[in-house]
Amino acid sequence: MAKTIIVTGGAGFIGSHVVDRLIGRGYIVHVIDNLSSGSRGNLHQKAKLHVMDIRSDRLPTLFRRLRPVAVVHLAAHIDLRASYLTPQFDADVNLLGGLNVIEAAGAAGVEHLTFASSAAVYGYVRRPPIAEDAPKFPSSPYGIAKLSFEHYLDFAREKYGLKATALRFANVYGPRQTIVGEAGVVAIFINRLLNGEIPVVNGTGRQTRDFVFVGDVADAVAASVSHQVDGIFNVSTGRQTSVNDLYRSLAVALGSGIKPQRGPAKPGDDMNLALDPTLAKKKLNWQAKVNLSDGLGATVHWARLAFRSRRPVR
Repeated sequence: MAKTIIVTGGAGFIGSHVVDRLIGRGYIVHVIDNLSSGSRGNLHQKAKLHVMDIRSDRLPTLFRRLRPVAVVHLAAHIDLRASYLTPQFDADVNLLGGLNVIEAAGAAGVEHLTFASSAAVYGYVRRPPIAEDAPKFPSSPYGIAKLSFEHYLDFAREKYGLKATALRFANVYGPRQTIVGEAGVVAIFINRLLNGEIPVVNGTGRQTRDFVFVGDVADAVAASVSHQVDGIFNVSTGRQTSVNDLYRSLAVALGSGIKPQRGPAKPGDDMNLALDPTLAKKKLNWQAKVNLSDGLGATVHWARLAFRSRRPVR
């Protein structure tokens, strides 16, 4: 008999790819999403959508009715920079909403919960790539909430005996990505270039990021569900790519000669980032397979189709 899984935020960029992967593996998938940033158009036809906010007092009732064996918690306030302006709202969604998910899962007898954490928990990185046990000094309310929720997973283990996996995503990119949120620079550049607009590179552009393809991330989440390993894992490539190099690659892929403008550096723009994925390979039997060139090619292909159908990349 097929097992039931709940995916919060399953109509979003990453979430919809996770749903595709889980359905492909034979699970019955129920999606909880308020559609504030997700879209019905992202969803697999076999997914069952429940339009609901994770802060809703109706959430526990839904969990008890569906009786899932596992929960993948992806729903979040995803805009890191906006969290500086509205830290209360960020905490309301990412902490209080997340606690509502934990309580609903525990009361429904869920066996395992996978949580989408973030590289933002590390804050300033001295010597990338960094492993999971590196010091953590998150500077944004978003990163602070993600790290705090990892500690709440310890509470869930203690109170409910719930197995829990936290996956710290690096800079995820790929088809269906919006132009808002934590790591949307690929989508932002593509959107502007397709519209003939001049993209802006903040700071020097020499800052680096660890870009990991969304299909690989979906595989990591599916591995977490399958293995049900308690723990915290980086989901990353371990490789650094500068924003300047990323822009040049996208301009070539799109056949554009537009030169970017330079803008002022924003909080966190000056840092270099890469996460060490060794532990995920060892414990989850997972590693990123899609190289940046192929991943950007797939993303550009999707974006061109979306642009031609007059569906904005946002």
